[in-house]
Amino acid sequence: MKKFIYPVLGLAIAFSVQSCMDNYKAKYLDEKTLVDDGGTTLIKNAFEGGLTEIKASQLAATNSQNPDVKSFAQMMITDHSKTNTTLDSLENDKMITEKDTINAEHQELIDSLAKKTGYEFDKAYIAMMVADHKEAEELFADQVDDKNKTIQDFARATLPVIQHHLDKAKEIAAGLK
Repeated sequence: MKKFIYPVLGLAIAFSVQSCMDNYKAKYLDEKTLVDDGGTTLIKNAFEGGLTEIKASQLAATNSQNPDVKSFAQMMITDHSKTNTTLDSLENDKMITEKDTINAEHQELIDSLAKKTGYEFDKAYIAMMVADHKEAEELFADQVDDKNKTIQDFARATLPVIQHHLDKAKEIAAGLK
């Protein structure tokens, strides 16, 4: 009987230790991912927003004549490409498997931007950047205290970059009036 108790006790301890590991699934976590709803929302919305801003900024590189707008657009392409690489790794690490695409609302904005040039384009593009970065600032600020340390660290590291983008977009918008 004693020989039977030790293996059973060993299995119980092994299961207990496994349940304490970092990649556990708490009762609030989605069954398929390793982050809660807030973390999933952050990753998905940030990735989608990044794709949108890269696409819009690529348009700015060709449709704008304003050197400040062109410089800002290049910063958006560089910074969001880097952030999306990090987000891609987070998606893989946290087992988020949904497809990353630009939503219909943002695609309409991009299509609308594509039809504009010059001052009209600059004004619409910068207005879009201000609005999108305000939303992103709120999204990231909500996650700086996320239960998942990886999400928390990402939000804390990225929030100052978003705030810098927002400040720069507001500065350019003020100069366009």
